[in-house]
Amino acid sequence: MKKIMLLLVLLSLTACQGQEKKKDNKNTAKTEAPAKGKFAVTKTDAEWKTQLTQQQYNVLRNKDTDRPYTGQYDNFFEKGMYVCAACGNPLFTSDTKFDSHCGWPSFDQAIKGSVIYKTDNSFGMERTEVMCAKCGGHLGHVFDDGPKATTGERFCTNSTSIKFIPAK
Repeated sequence: MKKIMLLLVLLSLTACQGQEKKKDNKNTAKTEAPAKGKFAVTKTDAEWKTQLTQQQYNVLRNKDTDRPYTGQYDNFFEKGMYVCAACGNPLFTSDTKFDSHCGWPSFDQAIKGSVIYKTDNSFGMERTEVMCAKCGGHLGHVFDDGPKATTGERFCTNSTSIKFIPAK
């Protein structure tokens, strides 16, 4: 069973790998992640554990990843806004969501100033991690294989890390 789970995790990571980001990519020129504890919302691990579900804690605080095609927002296209599940920071609008067929919710841009970026060299690949700018929660990764007609970016986002607020 452990071998199957490990295989599923490795497959999910490579499925969301996308194209490798170049060092001079426009995302890395944007706001880089500050040192731990330098966010507007800062809590202890114990406080996060009481506020978040176990899955939310694993994804948002420990940089885990939802299994592909299992998240509640993967095939969800209602009008509204997506906010950080940990702190409520507005992250994406439904107008920027698209179906990338990668198994995770995908957006072609984040709300300006809502996210920060960090180089992620885990699992033997270089990717750009996307984090909530308000609390530092792990949201997912951004790749340059999104819709060319808009930004060309694909914010591959964990459903667990976001909450949907319907338009009024």
